[in-house]
Amino acid sequence: MIVRFVKDGTVRGGSYSIEHGIVSGGDIIPLEEVDLLVPCQPTKIICVGLNYVEHARELDMELPEEPVIFLKPPTAALSPGGEIVHPSSSQQVDYEGELAVVIGKRGRDIPADEAEGYILGYTCFNDVTARDLQRRDTQWTRAKSFDTFAPFGPWIASIDPANAAIQTRVNGRRVQQSNTSDLIFSVPRLIEFISGIMTLMPGDVIATGTPPGVGQLHKGDRVEVEIEGIGVLENSVV
Repeated sequence: MIVRFVKDGTVRGGSYSIEHGIVSGGDIIPLEEVDLLVPCQPTKIICVGLNYVEHARELDMELPEEPVIFLKPPTAALSPGGEIVHPSSSQQVDYEGELAVVIGKRGRDIPADEAEGYILGYTCFNDVTARDLQRRDTQWTRAKSFDTFAPFGPWIASIDPANAAIQTRVNGRRVQQSNTSDLIFSVPRLIEFISGIMTLMPGDVIATGTPPGVGQLHKGDRVEVEIEGIGVLENSVV
């Protein structure tokens, strides 16, 4: 698993395993002695809307014929353990637990059957959204782009993206539970579609959509996104 972290005031990278902790530059460091950062630094964060069959049914919406995408700025990124800031301009801030794919090398017009060669790995993502502003604006830029509205991590792992359990918990209560087998558009299809529009760069993040059960966050809440084979992304709300 690929990690970025701060140790003694210095930003470092390395690998993490439960058995050995963090291995970085020949050092072995216990996880509890570091502050984790987002595991990559994207030039862009591409998100996918309405990409779970059951979520579409929940909303009584037709399945999309092609992916619905939008962008979050890199400035929205938030490290594991960081604080999601509830903006004063919104009265409804929602969680959206998601699987995210991290791009490993530059690519444009990538065929779906070659997409795996462009993938660095996978991580947990929370597509935090000011839902009232999303409804008011009709387009989604403001609602999705506040600083701290793109928590992801805690590291980048190798998993099967077509069959991974995903759940979200708020204050320990499970509020979302699904499996990536319910995705409408697979990861290779998303990479093919998105790379036909924009060049994908190393470290870019594609958040693949959220399952049913989206709901509201309040100040003081603790939200966790857990994905099988990756781990848990935890953040608090202030």
